[in-house]
Amino acid sequence: MRQARQHLRARTGPCITVGRVTEIAAKTQSDLSRILTERQSKHRVPGLVGAVVREGGLAWSGGAGSADLETPGVAPTADTQYLIASHSKTFTAVAIMALRDEGKLSLDDRLEQFVPESKHAGITIRQMLSHVSGMQREPVGDVWDQMEFPDREQLVAGWNEAERIGKPHHRFHYSNLVYSLLGEILARVDGRSWYESVQARILQPLEMRRTTVGMDGGPSATGYYVPPFSDVPVREPLLDLGAMAACGGLASTAEDLAKWMAFIADPVDEVLSKDTLDEMCQPQIMADVDRWQLGFGLGFMLLRLGERVFVGHTGGMPGHITGSFVHRPSGTAGIALMNTTSAPDPAGLATDLAIKVLDDDPLPPTPWIPGTSVPDELTGVLGTWFTEGQPFVFSVREGRLEAAAPGAPAHKAPAVFERISPDLYRTVSGRETGELLRITRDSTNTPITLHWATYLCTRQPLAFGQHR
Repeated sequence: MRQARQHLRARTGPCITVGRVTEIAAKTQSDLSRILTERQSKHRVPGLVGAVVREGGLAWSGGAGSADLETPGVAPTADTQYLIASHSKTFTAVAIMALRDEGKLSLDDRLEQFVPESKHAGITIRQMLSHVSGMQREPVGDVWDQMEFPDREQLVAGWNEAERIGKPHHRFHYSNLVYSLLGEILARVDGRSWYESVQARILQPLEMRRTTVGMDGGPSATGYYVPPFSDVPVREPLLDLGAMAACGGLASTAEDLAKWMAFIADPVDEVLSKDTLDEMCQPQIMADVDRWQLGFGLGFMLLRLGERVFVGHTGGMPGHITGSFVHRPSGTAGIALMNTTSAPDPAGLATDLAIKVLDDDPLPPTPWIPGTSVPDELTGVLGTWFTEGQPFVFSVREGRLEAAAPGAPAHKAPAVFERISPDLYRTVSGRETGELLRITRDSTNTPITLHWATYLCTRQPLAFGQHR
């Protein structure tokens, strides 16, 4: 399988280190470093790591401040482990979707089919993945006050005591409790613990060796709380989330998260198919109903900034605030890891890094490569056809039939077709995905009409019914 490229060279200094790969311009690297140091200084973050991913691997990384205040001035690096908290939900979601693809469950299956002890009936896996089940946010027992977290038996018992505070699909309501139960489903269906399943299905194939439940004993950032009225940080406790690990128990590094972002941009079938990852990135609910800038798919945050949509997640644990987001069309991602409870917006920092590279140092366009042949049965299909009075240009690119509306915005990809049988095609992407295209010919074998998604296409613009 493809491996994420890793090239990491460090330049050390008293407060900042920079690692560099690939061809990101020196000026852009300098700007990225400035973003990190300004954010670290303004928001009083003890130690911060930022990274940029593109072309399938870690392209740049930098650190500012101190990973541990016991050794001041030693900045964190791309190999410094942080608690990534709710990033864990994305791993849980991918593992659940892998079970779906294996036929072991359906997104419309109900929780009680796998956890028969559940007294909350009718909650589907789809609802759980997209935070629309209506269940309360946290397990019972004030866990974040008492700092005592349930084991698996206690989790299910507490689930039955929890409230369903809203109607399903009525509105977005984030729930750590629900994702903890998804971890229980994963364990029961896969016949091993949640973490063993995630290791086998995701971490090992992607060689994410430093993504672990809790810290692994290697280089790590110490978590702090920085009080608002003094500059003396307070060390935060390192927590064991127990059965809540599926919603927030993982730790990782920028180097490992670079592999995760590269996978989300361009998945490998060994872990999850591209079609399924695409499905996970389809909006299920709007979390931001005022401006429509944040939606949720099946496990992923979908963050719209201008004309771009970034896919990823944020995470927060005592002393650790993190975010990683990728612009899938370009494969460019930003990662932000901070060792403080009170931190700047992690999604904002991660996407600021990615956008700086996308805007100021984009990858060169892919050169056009001439085709070698046009399938014989398509020669008479090429050119302009009209449907509902509007033109569509049918063409062949790399041996595949495509259709595009003249003057369509640049971001609108053409419809792409795959041949099923003579004169019958399936739309596999773009406009009318999934619909059939049927070619009708006259006695001379010349195409005279097309039916696309059952709509008539003719060589001349016609009113409805005029063809008859």
